[in-house]
Amino acid sequence: MLAAATMKDGLPFNLDDLINMRVFESNRIDFKATWDKPIKAAVIRTICAFSNDLLNLNGGYVVLGIEENHGMPILPPRGLEGFNLESIQKEIRGTCKRIKPEYQPILFPVHYQGKPILIIMAPGSENRPHQAPDDVNQKGSTYEYYVRQGPETVEAKWELLTQLLELAAKTPFDDRRNLEAKVENLSPILVRRYLHDIRSDLVADGARFDDRDLYQRLRLVAPINAHEVPRNIGLLFFNEDPDQFFSGARIEVVQFGDDADGDLIEERTFRGPLPQQIRNTLEYLNSLGGTLIQKIRGQAEIERTVPYPYEAMEEAIVNAVYHRGYDGPPEPVKVYLYPDRMEITSYPGPVAGLQNKHFEPDQNIPQVPARNRRIGEFLKELRLAEARGTGIPKIQRKMRENGSPAAQFDFDEHRTYFRVILPVHPRYQVLHALREAAHLWAVGEKANAISHLERAFERQPSSGALASQLIEYSFGFGKSELAYKTLSKFEEQLVKSEPSHPYLTMARLLIDRSRVKEANEVLGRIPLSRTINDTVEAAILMKKTNDYAGAHHLFAEAYTINPDDPKIIHEFAQTKMKLAQNLWKKSHIDAKKRLNREAAELLRRAIQLAEDPVREGWCWFDLARTLDWLRAPYSEVEAAYQKALSFIHDEPRFLEGYKKFKNKVRK
Repeated sequence: MLAAATMKDGLPFNLDDLINMRVFESNRIDFKATWDKPIKAAVIRTICAFSNDLLNLNGGYVVLGIEENHGMPILPPRGLEGFNLESIQKEIRGTCKRIKPEYQPILFPVHYQGKPILIIMAPGSENRPHQAPDDVNQKGSTYEYYVRQGPETVEAKWELLTQLLELAAKTPFDDRRNLEAKVENLSPILVRRYLHDIRSDLVADGARFDDRDLYQRLRLVAPINAHEVPRNIGLLFFNEDPDQFFSGARIEVVQFGDDADGDLIEERTFRGPLPQQIRNTLEYLNSLGGTLIQKIRGQAEIERTVPYPYEAMEEAIVNAVYHRGYDGPPEPVKVYLYPDRMEITSYPGPVAGLQNKHFEPDQNIPQVPARNRRIGEFLKELRLAEARGTGIPKIQRKMRENGSPAAQFDFDEHRTYFRVILPVHPRYQVLHALREAAHLWAVGEKANAISHLERAFERQPSSGALASQLIEYSFGFGKSELAYKTLSKFEEQLVKSEPSHPYLTMARLLIDRSRVKEANEVLGRIPLSRTINDTVEAAILMKKTNDYAGAHHLFAEAYTINPDDPKIIHEFAQTKMKLAQNLWKKSHIDAKKRLNREAAELLRRAIQLAEDPVREGWCWFDLARTLDWLRAPYSEVEAAYQKALSFIHDEPRFLEGYKKFKNKVRK
């Protein structure tokens, strides 16, 4: 029988990963530095505990020849030099016959870092619960049930014993024999690919194992009536279409254009071995989004956000595949994509012992037996799943790091389903609504575009981007009252994104329609907390409404923040020139001179900083006009005009201004 055998060549797992506990949980590994009678007694108790597999983790491993410190291996290993490994193995096999009912682990004598060690693999048993002597070295020692509790082997008493006895002869569905399938239904190509992915030496160069041998070493087959049949785990992982054996063993992704009653945009079904389903689904989901990049003022770094953090999606999809039932109901894992969220639903709901409150933030999820023990083990070795109890906290942590709202988890009273809800990042929800509305507007469905934005704005009334677009489309459709209503609702929000944008959009649209007085009123309500770009845009709009005093105030504010931006400097100078032009009384002459001198100084600075030839040409033209008014020497004014023309030689306003200057001088 395979379970009683010694495997001298080829491990069905990666030895380095096992010893360093990279994909194996600490409560599934027990290190022993050497071999003696007390260690033998402890090892037999631990083998018994692993065989009982209380949490359905598929047992565990005892490593002889490596010392531990607080559960961590001390390397390089001490090794079992000076011991006869064949004798130790015979002693273990003989002593394990005293476990009731008899249970035999699988033994692997190997070398690690040049030292001989012995790996004892004790998978979860089909015949649990098992008992072992309290001390195999003592005659008449009492028999007890043992289980693993954390990294320790303990006697199963009271509640632990009750839980263990409830598992009597209950084999998790994924580890059961499948009497409807044949060994030929397993794909040797998929098996070898898996072993290659986990870096097993069963497929290393020079290794010669036939397909049946690999199946046995991975425990993918089991004997029945003088022949072998595949276990369910083998069909789930190593058949091209598990759905033909387990109805619903697939993932369906459905994308909706709006909420549940909205139009279906696309539907995709992912079949194949479970790892392939997971990878293909994640690749598809990741392709639907993108990365939103935003430069943060005052920082060298840029801020990157995604609609859903990949790690959160991965954990949710993997958990759905891992913890769902494959013996019914015949429903696939469902991933529903709405504009504001992703829902991952698996069937049935969680196992007994888990309650809704356990999935609330900052709650610890209790240790309960898993529904599937082999699926989790294989996914962990492929690095698709992590240690038990870490998935939910990781989802919440990754959502938080992305700036996304917290994930939600729920299931019904009868535990018919389990659902994970990942809210989309708020910026992406806005982006989706804007894209949909833009498409509708472009194809002529303008009323639908406005209705779509109204629904989105109802959900996120604090979004300045949504409010701005709704205001613009409302004006474009002749519904200015809706634009004012939108601005008022936005104004009521205590916390806003893009807080200045709706005011700027409204003012611009009013100016375009010659409703200058209304535009000035809107600009007067613009929030004080605004970006420098919004401040500059507001100042430019005020210039267009001839509110040069208001524009001057805002340009002064922007110039204080960024005195090296040629656009700000040039606009600031032009505003001073306009203010000077409006001063016509004799009593204003000093103020007029000061404003023009300040304008000239700003224009010279803008010329020094400008990299755009068009901007530089206009700065020279404005400087020429200012110098002319200040009665600067003729040569200085003419030089400024000529500089302007050297940048834009055919600009009519430059030519006209220079001509007037020359004619005035002749007179």
